Amino acid sequence: MNTPVYDFLKKYSSSATLRCHMPGHKGYALSPELQNLYSMDITEICGADSLFEADGIILQSENNMSELYGTAGTVFSAGGSTLCIQTMLAIMKAEKRKIFAVRNVHRAFLNASALLDLDVEWILPEYYGGILSGNINQYKVENLLKNCRVPSALYVTSPDYTGKTADISALADICRKYNARLLVDNAHGAHLRFLNPDIHPITLGADLCCDSAHKMLPAFTGSAMLHTSVNEYVPMLRQSMSMFGSTSPSYLMMMSLDLCNKYISEKIHDDIKKNIVWIENFKKRFSDRLIFAETEPFHITIKACESGYNGKQLSELLRKNGIECEYSDNSLVILLMSPICKKDNYQKLSVSLSKSLVQAEKHPPRSENFSIELPERVMSIREAVFSECETIPVEKAEGRICASVKVPCPPAVPIVASGERIDRKSINIFRKYGISEIIVVK
Repeated sequence: MNTPVYDFLKKYSSSATLRCHMPGHKGYALSPELQNLYSMDITEICGADSLFEADGIILQSENNMSELYGTAGTVFSAGGSTLCIQTMLAIMKAEKRKIFAVRNVHRAFLNASALLDLDVEWILPEYYGGILSGNINQYKVENLLKNCRVPSALYVTSPDYTGKTADISALADICRKYNARLLVDNAHGAHLRFLNPDIHPITLGADLCCDSAHKMLPAFTGSAMLHTSVNEYVPMLRQSMSMFGSTSPSYLMMMSLDLCNKYISEKIHDDIKKNIVWIENFKKRFSDRLIFAETEPFHITIKACESGYNGKQLSELLRKNGIECEYSDNSLVILLMSPICKKDNYQKLSVSLSKSLVQAEKHPPRSENFSIELPERVMSIREAVFSECETIPVEKAEGRICASVKVPCPPAVPIVASGERIDRKSINIFRKYGISEIIVVK
């Protein structure tokens, strides 16, 4: 597959052209080992196209991506999935659709809802063990959509932060039945299209879907794609995205997306096959000592508490033994792999994990009981976010109204949403996740 963005940047970087244009580094690196990157970092010069008015090399590369993913249209984002989420919700706002959202969203969803002044109705998943993951009750979803008197949309996160995927096909059928749109935050699932079987949300019936290429593909951090299966949305993607995105998007990010097209077309299928075998063998090696969550293949999610370990302690030991985890809390350790991983990566992981398990304190395996109720909503998301606010200790927050959501990223899943009253149960959950401060309406 051709790489029009990369080819242009490579040619320009090797030319003798004097750069009397932005950016200010003029192609000169501040450190010698970064020279190749600096030389390819440009702005919208003649021939380089422009992301939000693309009709040249960027459009060609996006069309390549669209072909690979089987979409009606795909656009690049140099602002991560956050920019894609803003765009999806802006399109729903334009159609005056009511948003139903499964609660374990990323905080980017809340921020976009504040900017767009969306009235969100939450759907609590059937949680297990914590706020990150749970099952979506399809009967509850259908009942809400059936009884909604205005056009609506369903927003889900799949895979969730632990790697669990929702039944997108069933949810898409329900949405079609009631003329609702299905929006999927697929930030952790850019590779799902190339599994066997293909379980990418667009394939399974989603109307709009974002993929963070940098999470699961060999792309620079912040590189993402927004896909649609709806023809009439294709011209709206770029138009809506331009309201939120920088007018100076990174050409290095777009170049990395362009090169991802070539990687996908030439290598990803073979790499996925090999990695899945290595991951299965890795899990088998530890099956007598550890319990793994049911996830898509590249999330290795260890149920530490149920295995008799403290997840935080285990991740610290892994760090000392040369492994940096994606995420850990007392209950879970998440090891995030990707198709580009090599066999010796799993060998090193196995040695380090074996060593860490010997060093870790063992306690009786237990399942954590976890329940949550929706806090009282007092203000709209927008009103709370733009109110005068203050940061206070969580322990003193009972009865106060949550303003901006302050939760670490990762995982960036809100415990209390903006505009909701903080109760004692919520405070206990904040403590469980080690969050000591919260921003509240003054």
